[in-house]
Amino acid sequence: MIEDTMKAWHHVVTSKDEAALDAILAEEVVFHSPVVHTPQAGKPITKLYLTAAMHVLNNGTFKYLREIVSGNHAVLEFLTEIDGIVVNGVDMITWGADGRIIDFKVMLRPLKAINLIHRMMGEMLQQLK
Repeated sequence: MIEDTMKAWHHVVTSKDEAALDAILAEEVVFHSPVVHTPQAGKPITKLYLTAAMHVLNNGTFKYLREIVSGNHAVLEFLTEIDGIVVNGVDMITWGADGRIIDFKVMLRPLKAINLIHRMMGEMLQQLK
């Protein structure tokens, strides 16, 4: 099951397939943004944030550097470059017994990258709404 969820997640990232994203998110999923103070609860808002992130971060330079999977948790470190700024981050994913994602947390560095992503994500979210 773990392998299926991770394979499905990598498919979503490489293809930007919104239908596949919808299929792997649980209804009660919670999204933790690196720039929004409160957790975002529910499938619709989580799908919106992850779709926006795919458009902003996955620009041809995005790649996962390492992946650690234990039980129903995964930590995936990524790197991408946007406007000459190297963005380093971590996706922390938890899935339920049915293999669908129930918790998704993103952490970013450095501060210049956080500020850039905050601005770009705001713009992308407005476009997607």
